[in-house]
Amino acid sequence: LAGLAGMAARAAVMTVALALKDIVDWIRYISIAATFGFVALFEIGPGPIPWFIVAELFCQGPRPAAMAVASCSNWTSNFLVGMLFPYAEELCGSYVFFIFLVFRVIFFVFTFFKEPETQGRTFEDISRGFEGRGANTPTSPQKSPMVELNSIQADKAAA
Repeated sequence: LAGLAGMAARAAVMTVALALKDIVDWIRYISIAATFGFVALFEIGPGPIPWFIVAELFCQGPRPAAMAVASCSNWTSNFLVGMLFPYAEELCGSYVFFIFLVFRVIFFVFTFFKEPETQGRTFEDISRGFEGRGANTPTSPQKSPMVELNSIQADKAAA
């Protein structure tokens, strides 16, 4: 959360600095410092999230597929931001970083209210939280039926 809040503050500083760049000569240095701070806070805040949150939210079975989806969405988002930023800058001018400010605030609110705390919790507790049940409620005694692969192969051999 500190990384998201810091990035939002740096985006606000960059927006103000770019708006005042023709009026105040020294504000350019503030803009450079804010840009470095934005990147640094991204790297210690939301930047590594796609790489480690999958390991915390998924058990071993679906983890490879979840990692593939997280990696694909991460790289696609990075590509789209890189490709669309010049057009956004042309459209918004010096207020282009206001877009990032709005998204950081939205992500901060979402993370604060919806992202579960995973420290010290098991996969079962986390998945119960996503299902809407509390972490302290017992699991259902009924389990889904398991299919034995040996019996399926035995049916193939008999056919």
